[in-house]
Amino acid sequence: MNITHFPDLISYLGRKGLLDTNQNISCKILTGGVSNRTVFISAAGGDSFIVKQALAKLNVKEDWFSRPERIFVEARALDELPNLIPVSSIPAFIFEDKEQFILIMQAIPQPHENWKTQLLRGSILLDHVDQFARLLALIHSQTIDNDYYASLFGEKEFFKSLRMDAYYRFTATQVPEASEFLLQLISETIHKEYCLVHGDFSPKNVLVRDENLILLDYEVMHYGDGAFDIGFAMTHFLSKANHLLLFRGKFIEAARRFWKTYNHIAKINAEMEARAVRNTLACLLSRVRGKSPLEYLSKIERDTQLAICLKILPQLPRNMNHFIEMWETIQHE
Repeated sequence: MNITHFPDLISYLGRKGLLDTNQNISCKILTGGVSNRTVFISAAGGDSFIVKQALAKLNVKEDWFSRPERIFVEARALDELPNLIPVSSIPAFIFEDKEQFILIMQAIPQPHENWKTQLLRGSILLDHVDQFARLLALIHSQTIDNDYYASLFGEKEFFKSLRMDAYYRFTATQVPEASEFLLQLISETIHKEYCLVHGDFSPKNVLVRDENLILLDYEVMHYGDGAFDIGFAMTHFLSKANHLLLFRGKFIEAARRFWKTYNHIAKINAEMEARAVRNTLACLLSRVRGKSPLEYLSKIERDTQLAICLKILPQLPRNMNHFIEMWETIQHE
């Protein structure tokens, strides 16, 4: 079944007892993601939810494949994360279908807005940055050396295919100057296991409702190296500083604030900080030369970001604030 064929979807939901098909029902395809079909369902009786169906081939220019069973990792995360972060920060799990690779979750009530959309128009609130950092710090710090979560999220197949291969390994083939650095980082990241990792910790996976952040998309969650999440998140602030020069100072401030708030809660050591810096540089490279480049960056901006990364690489610091300072300085040159 293809959930974007609405008559089939409505009939399916009725058979599963999830929807009264006698009431008026509206369906809307949600865009923005590349790994799933996603449909918003709203019924006259007040029920509304999100239906996701995982794709085996992702919707990007390059060939990019991943087993659709990853949708069940997300289902497991939705079930577990209320034990780690505020219930108001995560959609409620409703249903999963292991044959059709379908996940159904609560729809976040309107009004809400995607945080990425707000950031791209220059609306940068430090309270939102603090919340973003706090959510990540709670997920990491509460699962350190935890056998339960290590067992529950021990499979790294989807992280390897959707992040290490599509981001780092592919970028290594496109940027020879960074190849050795990226390949070493892949090995380092795969073998580190000490906390729960979101794996897609990005503003596009955050909704803002009543000034509170709601975190989405957990299909690459695994037990591994939290430094990847930090680098992945930091990349979005620094890339937007490259894209929106009018707000460059605010995005640099946001990057510093994210790091300060995260570190205040998680209290990481120098070794993890150095790995977070390496992952930040690797993600910045990957979002301009990997299989999933940031769509809002122009060719000139992608080339600029690549040049900044390659200038930093030979003198890469171990300190995150120093890295942000270097990024800002080179941008100004």
